[in-house]
Amino acid sequence: MELVSGLLIAVVALLHFYFLWFEMFAWTTKGPKIFRDFPKELFEPTKSMATNQGLYNGFLASGLVWSFFIEDLIWKDKISLFFLGCVVVAGIYGAFSVSKKIFFIQAMPALVAIVLIILS
Repeated sequence: MELVSGLLIAVVALLHFYFLWFEMFAWTTKGPKIFRDFPKELFEPTKSMATNQGLYNGFLASGLVWSFFIEDLIWKDKISLFFLGCVVVAGIYGAFSVSKKIFFIQAMPALVAIVLIILS
C-alpha cells in the first residue's frame, strides 16, 4: 500500500506542477484552447490572477515532493496528509465554484492517497 500511495502522491504532485506551468506560463496561449467556455478576451486581464494560482499549485506540489525526503515515517505521513488535504479542499472548492470536473481531476486522486496512507 505504501508503494501505491507514494505513486498517487507523485501523480498529484506532477498534476500540480503541470497546473503551475499552465497557469504561470501558458494561460494566455493554451488557456483559450482548453477553456473554450471562458471568453477569450478575459485571458489577458486575468493573467496575473492565474499566475498567482499557479504559484499556489507549485507550493502544494513542492510540499508533496518534500514528503518523499522525510525519513521519519510518522512525519512523512503527517506532511503528506497535510498537503493532500490542502489539495482536496482546493479541489472541492473548485468543483463548487468552477466545474465539477475539478473534483475528479484534482481532489479524487488526493482523497484516494489519503485513504491509502490512513489504511497503511
